[in-house]
Formats: sequence, structure tokens, C-alpha cells
Amino acid sequence: MEWLSAENVVAVGTAVVGIVASGVMVWYERRVPRRKRIGYRVQMDNPIGDDVRLGRANVRLGLFDEAPGMSDATLVLLRIENDGSQSIADMDYTGRELHGLTAVFTDRTIRGVSVTQPPDTDHLMDHFTPSNGLGYEDNTLRIPRVPLNRGEHFKLLVLLSGGDVGSGIRLIGGIRDGEVHPNRSATPDEKPPLFSRPSRLITGMLTLCVLALAVIVVARDDTPPPIGCEQGELTVTGSTAFEPVMRELADKYEQDCEGSTIEVDAHGSTAGVQQLAAQGAKSKGGSPPVIALSDGPKPSGLKQLRETRVAVSVFVLVAHESLPVKNLTTADVRRLYSDRISNWKQLGGPDLPVRLVSRDANSGTRKVFQRHVLERNEGANTSSDCERKDYPSAPVIRCELFSTDQVLSTVARTPGAIGYSELNLATGYQGVHRITLDGHDPSVEEIEHGNSEYPYREIEYAYTYGEPPADSLVSSFLTYISRGSGQDVVRTHGHLPCSTPVGQKICAEG
Repeated sequence: MEWLSAENVVAVGTAVVGIVASGVMVWYERRVPRRKRIGYRVQMDNPIGDDVRLGRANVRLGLFDEAPGMSDATLVLLRIENDGSQSIADMDYTGRELHGLTAVFTDRTIRGVSVTQPPDTDHLMDHFTPSNGLGYEDNTLRIPRVPLNRGEHFKLLVLLSGGDVGSGIRLIGGIRDGEVHPNRSATPDEKPPLFSRPSRLITGMLTLCVLALAVIVVARDDTPPPIGCEQGELTVTGSTAFEPVMRELADKYEQDCEGSTIEVDAHGSTAGVQQLAAQGAKSKGGSPPVIALSDGPKPSGLKQLRETRVAVSVFVLVAHESLPVKNLTTADVRRLYSDRISNWKQLGGPDLPVRLVSRDANSGTRKVFQRHVLERNEGANTSSDCERKDYPSAPVIRCELFSTDQVLSTVARTPGAIGYSELNLATGYQGVHRITLDGHDPSVEEIEHGNSEYPYREIEYAYTYGEPPADSLVSSFLTYISRGSGQDVVRTHGHLPCSTPVGQKICAEG
């Protein structure tokens, strides 16, 4: 066994990082609380009467023995503190009443209240007035909206009667962008607990788990590759819209299955399918090591190609970011792509020429657009550079590009331009914005929930030439795509896997 193998070094490094992260978490919890927070804790709850059922017997002299109603009296010291990272202003209290917080003493009646504060915080006392909401009634104490800088606190010494020591005490109220929460009970001079018990437990468990992982990985014997792994070489071609998914899947498979080499070489759906068909026809060994991804079904006449339905892909129209048009009807889109609209002012937009940035004829994204949105083929190409007409009589500038990325970059730098793209590639792309169709937003989530009639979507197919051998890299990689972590990668890139209940239904209907 190689103790200094890359796998073992990574495992030990992970353990070290986990321990360091735990230490950083402790420091962060203690030094950098993350929210506005008001904490409260009962620092004292003592009997001062002789008729209190809970609490030790006590000796009373003077007023405690002579005043009426003191036989079942108790004395509570309640500490209220800003234990967050930010100061709290009087406007941060979210209640509608004049006061900010309410203290409730279960089963007891308030007889009197004294407010104290630490040195150098005399400014707090100005807020404890009846006009600011200070007052009590029965078992309820109203506390004003006291502004507290980080670390500041005040204490309320409350005289009560009619209940037992240890009866419930709650502080009720809300803080904007924060919380009011109980802290662990402590003595008056004890510092507040800055590292919570759940955080301590989580940190300890994390450290133990990481250490256990390092021990297991270093100590174990070498194991064979995962079940289903195959060695060899494989080429994945076809859809440029699905290319990012396939590149990540290929990298993960190569990491999991030593001895496999997968090349992703995307040139468009139609070109990929035709390449597969041509290599299959020349292959003497039956099914060549090629998988072709296609946005939609293969062209007719290719009976030798076997399909695997992988996912539901969503596509979207994109426009230059300066174009104020955010929604188009399907009828408007068909007029645009039939050259009946040459200026955006005809659709209520600015006085700006329309520029149509399209994909080439091999593109599956284009075929989906024609099949599900236009219901016809796109018009002829009129520009070779997307900036000038190749002949003056052309009604609009329309150019064709070889990849989705080229379409997005061209639309982003061309005022008045509109094009189309796979949804995930377009999301967040600088310089473009998405356009809804008939008011329907392109959304994988909405489609999965059955709440969308968005038309610009299609099934992503994986094609092989005939039935690949069960022990081949082609068959193994197809299984990897369609199950487990492969489907997680598909979903991460914004596609709906065919293995999900809704995806299975849509893929079956397609």
C-alpha cells in the first residue's frame, strides 16, 4: 500500500482542513456573531417569603417580615443583553406597541421593579420612563425600546408574589433582522456563553467524523474501481447546449474509473448524429465508441441509431441588455423571424433595427426553436458578420453562428440583437436578458411542478450506433449519465433528469 499516494494525502489534508475549520468556527462564534440579537437570562430567582413551596427556607428581618403580602414573595434578577454583532436602535424593535419587549412571569404577580445598569451606561436610564412604555400589570412587565450598543446590558430586579421559585419566565418581542432568545442561566458576574451548545456539539461531531474518515481511508486496503466501470476511449459529440453537462460528467467518470478516457467534442446536434452514423457504417466491430447528444429526436432515415432519453432541456430567447422588451407573444416571435418586423418600435420598443442572431443548420437548439416556437424553418442568412447586410434588399440582418456561446457573446455586444440559448448558459450571462414567451417564464422548477406551459423545451437524447456491448465504456457511461450522481450533475446544470417522476412522464410523451 502506498502511504503517500495522492488519495491518502488528500484524505489527511481533508482531516487537517476540517480541524482548522472547527477552530475557525469556534473563533468566529466567539468573536464575530452574525446577527442582531437580544439575549436574556435569569441570574437570580430566590424566595424571600416563608410560604414559597419551592426554594430553601430563609431568615427574614425588617420589611421582608413585616410588609403585607410578603409571605410568598420571590425576587428575580433578569439580565437583558445585546449579544449580537450590531448595535440595536429603538426602531429595530418590531412590536406595534409603545414598548419594545414584554417579560412574562408565569403564575406570579409583579409587586415592584428596579432597573440597574453597568458603569458608563447612564444614558440607558433615560429610556426607563412610563412615557416610553415602562410599566407592569399582574404578571406582565413592559420594557421600553432601549437602544443597546454591542455588548451592553441592563438588569431588572423584580419583586413578585403568588408563585414558586423556578416558575417560567419568558421575554417576548422581535428584532428586525435578528432575534430575541434565552441564554443559559448564569450567576450575576459570569460572562454570557458566546459559543452555543449546539455549535459545540456540531463542531465536535465534525472533527470526529473527519478524523474517522482520514483513518479509514489511510488504513484500508486498495479496492477495485466502482461496479460498472470500464476502461478504454470514448468520444462524446453533438449538442453544444448540453456540452457543459457532458464535460463535467466525463471528468467525474474518469476520476471514478481509472483507465477511461472520454473526449467531449461538440459540433451541434445534427452534425454529431451524422458523425455517429458515418462512423458506425464504417465500423467493422459493430458499435463504435461514440455517443452523440441531440436536442430533440434524430433525423429520419437513421434506423441504426439507438436512443437513450437523458433529460428535459429548457431554452430561452435572449436580447441585448439595453432592449426594454421583456416579453413577446409567440405571434410576435413568428413575425420577427419571418422578416415582417425590422424595427423594435413596431413592437413598442425603441427606434432600433432588429438583428437576428441564430444558430447554424446543424444546431439542435435551432431545430427545437423551429419545431416548438416558429412551427416553420428560419429564413435565409443575410449577414456574415452580424453587423452588415450582405445585400441591401434584405429586410433584416440575420446571421448564423456555430455555438451557443457565440450567440450569447454576439447578442451581448450588439444593440437591438435577439437570439436563443440553452437556459442555464444564458442565466447570469453579462450583457443579455431573458425574454418570456406569452408571459411564461423559462423555469425548470415550474415545469417540474406542472405549472408551466412554456413551449421552448425539448428532450435531450443520447444516441449510439446499435446496441453497445454490455461491458463496453459506451454502455457504462450511458448508465452513469442516467443514474445516481450523473443525474445530480444534469440537474445542477439546469436540466430536468428523465429519471424523476415528472421528467419520466415528459420524456415518455416526447
